[in-house]
Amino acid sequence: MLPLRDDQARYSTPFVTRFLIAINLIIFVFEWMLDPASLRLLIHQFGVVPYHLAVLLAGSHRYSPAAVAVPYFTSMFLHGSWMHVIGNMWFLWIFGDNVEDYLGHFRYLTFYILTGLIAMVTQVAVNLHSTMPTVGASGAIAGVLGAYFILFPRARVLTWFFVFVIWVPAWIILGYWFVLNFLSGTASQVAVRGQNMGGVAFWAHVGGFASGALLVKLFGERKVRYPYAVG
Repeated sequence: MLPLRDDQARYSTPFVTRFLIAINLIIFVFEWMLDPASLRLLIHQFGVVPYHLAVLLAGSHRYSPAAVAVPYFTSMFLHGSWMHVIGNMWFLWIFGDNVEDYLGHFRYLTFYILTGLIAMVTQVAVNLHSTMPTVGASGAIAGVLGAYFILFPRARVLTWFFVFVIWVPAWIILGYWFVLNFLSGTASQVAVRGQNMGGVAFWAHVGGFASGALLVKLFGERKVRYPYAVG
């Protein structure tokens, strides 16, 4: 199922969502221009490598706390391919504006980063000894999806489904997305137990979605709302 657009009205301009999309695309273009060796170095430097945290927690001074912590922030602005970045930005474009409208610009940015961090911590906790770097904004965007699921469950999402294009309630498509990622994460964990493999960071998606759903009401609604909807 591929969401195309939603029918939930918004009452403010989604400046932060647009900024996040722009900065992710600009950074990926920079990645795309690098030679393979430089790109590998960038990904290993600024992507999250779970094993680095395991080494730090074991008491080794091989990696400094800053060198381990910084990638948790920078990794959510790096992507592995054009499909990776476009897919993430597409979901952010469809669902991010309404969550930003509810929270307000600054709290939305804080919420985005916080759920992204929680998503990455979840992924690392499940694969603590992996030496594969993890990158992508999908954990933070999963947080946005979790918030949308709680705030606008009855909103309709125009969805491409095989040869059909139909309107689907948001709670169905986002609930399906969460369950699919949870089951995929569980299956992949069983299948690759003891192996050091890359792939989709399903547990980052699960952690991001769950944290977004739990935290959005704690962040609260913005105080000022506009009396009209904008397109």
